[in-house]
Amino acid sequence: MSTGEIVGMPMIAMPTISGDERARLLALLTRLAYEKRKVVLSSGRESDFYIDTKQASLSAEGHYLVGRLALAAIRTRYPHAQAVGGLTMGADPIASAVSLTSFIAGTPLPAFYVRKEPKGHGTNQWVEGRKGLPEGARVAIVEDVVTTGASTLKAVERCRSEGLVVEGVLALVDRQEGGREAVEAAGVPISSLFVRSDFP
Repeated sequence: MSTGEIVGMPMIAMPTISGDERARLLALLTRLAYEKRKVVLSSGRESDFYIDTKQASLSAEGHYLVGRLALAAIRTRYPHAQAVGGLTMGADPIASAVSLTSFIAGTPLPAFYVRKEPKGHGTNQWVEGRKGLPEGARVAIVEDVVTTGASTLKAVERCRSEGLVVEGVLALVDRQEGGREAVEAAGVPISSLFVRSDFP
């Protein structure tokens, strides 16, 4: 295991990631999640391909690889993050995989889920898992696919309304259709494990 030291923070263990693991996840995404066909996206835009990353990230191997690769990226790019989560349900398996992997690595990051609508009873909360996070916790937002950036910005807004500090966003796939630019224009750093040009 490699370690990295951040000023003012304890040593953080990070998974040692191989190029083979990245290639394995890309192969899984291509085989299970990617389709070359005309589709209308949730944004209303037409596209010549569709990718449902959950088909890969919910497989056993995919969950393992997503956890390792996403955790390593978050530890490198957003090292002060104290929790990881995003808009349900695209972010759910990613947050779960990262949280589990971080616990195994001995540096636990709690997961949280951001609802699309507030809970209709009880506390009417927007963020599931919020109770386990300290006030002003720094968080990394995870996203399955970034297209226009609208859902990502919604997650950012909901987290901020709950008093959380958003360190940045990590997506599995950036469709390279303006979403990254929209998120960055809102002052939020964003990165991705893969981009549209990584696929056939």
